[in-house]
Amino acid sequence: PDMRLPIQYALFGNQRMPANFRTLDFRKQLKLDFFPIDGKFPCLQLAYEAAKAGGTMPTVMNAANEIAVHLFLKNKIGFLEIPELIKKVMNEHQEVCKSKTHREPSLATIRESDCWARLEAEKLAG
Repeated sequence: PDMRLPIQYALFGNQRMPANFRTLDFRKQLKLDFFPIDGKFPCLQLAYEAAKAGGTMPTVMNAANEIAVHLFLKNKIGFLEIPELIKKVMNEHQEVCKSKTHREPSLATIRESDCWARLEAEKLAG
């Protein structure tokens, strides 16, 4: 497994070019190596925190991430500002929700949290 096929798709779009490399055969024994995450991926840590918090926090984290990535792609924030913005939104959500519990949110609450997080991310990004 490597990036040759995804790169080929990125370069040629819907036009498929002949590939001169072996395909991955899942019937053969595959060796997968997993290593501990050592802090190089701050957004992954934020995702773990959101999952642990539960309730509406995963929705908030996802919405903030989508806005942060969008702002990065529009050159409005730097790449390293993505996790910073997500963390700020998650912290704000935690402060806002202190008075009310969102442990088992309804669909309406999830949608509300998503909208709130998107607006909050835009606001915090300036």
